[in-house]
Amino acid sequence: MRKSLVTIILSLVTVCGVRLIAAAGAPAVTYIGHDKVAQALSKGGDLVKAPDLIVLGSHRSGPGQVEVHEKETDVFYVVDGAATIITGGTMVGGKSTEPGQLRGSDIRGGATHQLSKGDVMVIPAGIPHWFKEASPSINYYVVKVLKP
Repeated sequence: MRKSLVTIILSLVTVCGVRLIAAAGAPAVTYIGHDKVAQALSKGGDLVKAPDLIVLGSHRSGPGQVEVHEKETDVFYVVDGAATIITGGTMVGGKSTEPGQLRGSDIRGGATHQLSKGDVMVIPAGIPHWFKEASPSINYYVVKVLKP
């Protein structure tokens, strides 16, 4: 009887310990108020930074540079406006701007997409992409899913 009581107590302590460890490592919920979201969409800026993702608001009123992210998948959700984006193909004039990030001046052989309000685009890591023009501007969320 005493041996089974010790086994039960040890089992309860183990279960409680595992639950406490799991709770301590559980991710926290992040809330961003509408004022900060509106500011990020109008001027661009980070909303969330975590080890495995980044969420930001973006605003463009003109073309950007060609980008290739070696370890980031970009997910765009267009909130307002329109733009022409080129994806795929081969980056022209690519230079490393920081670890895992390349910038260039053009894309050869890519596909042209017209983005507008409500559109979603997913660009896997390693794919060149370029906002060639904004008509007249575009506001969009970017979720960057980070590879280890």
